[in-house]
Amino acid sequence: MAPERPAFEHRGERHGLIGPFSGRQLTTVLAIVAVTAVVLFAITRPLGTTGGSGPGDPRPSAYLLGSPTTGLAVGSLAPEFAGTRADGTPWQLTDVTGKPVRLADLRGRGVWINFWASWCPPCQAETPVLRDTYDTYKDRGLTLIGISVQETNPADVAAYATKYSLDYTIAADLSADVWRLYRGYGLPTHIFIAPDGRIQSVAIGPLTAAAAAAAVEAILP
Repeated sequence: MAPERPAFEHRGERHGLIGPFSGRQLTTVLAIVAVTAVVLFAITRPLGTTGGSGPGDPRPSAYLLGSPTTGLAVGSLAPEFAGTRADGTPWQLTDVTGKPVRLADLRGRGVWINFWASWCPPCQAETPVLRDTYDTYKDRGLTLIGISVQETNPADVAAYATKYSLDYTIAADLSADVWRLYRGYGLPTHIFIAPDGRIQSVAIGPLTAAAAAAAVEAILP
């Protein structure tokens, strides 16, 4: 009697959902692609916005140093560049040569305060606008004070001013005393002060030449 043979079974070749890939493998790849896209979006998203900027606007945005907060009110008297710290030590803003900068000495002139930093890309991009606008209006009663914040030392600030031929007043607020007094949170920040010492307007973010000229025209004596 012939021995029994095992039953014959035909099993077709196993195929993945697409080619050799299984559904689980495809799901894993798609998840990795999605996570990568989210990360790229997050790291390339601008840190802030400028007033009037919209979708597709190529201008640089403000560099944020804190959360947006309510700044000084338009129409209020601009605070003097001096005060007393919490530990009782007095402070006075000086320019990079050590000369005190006082708003009281500038009554009767239009004063433009620009908070900036030499390491801040939007501030760097805006430098020609400040320099050219000041050159245009300095003989018409404009004083421009560039107050640099979060710098290592005054020498770095002075070197930047020399490199780009900035002949307006440059001060280094190394302890951020003025920055806190004026409630800043983004660089650059612009404060425009009328001849009577009151705040005429405030702008956060880089200004175009036209916007800077319009704000200056409004504070000329």
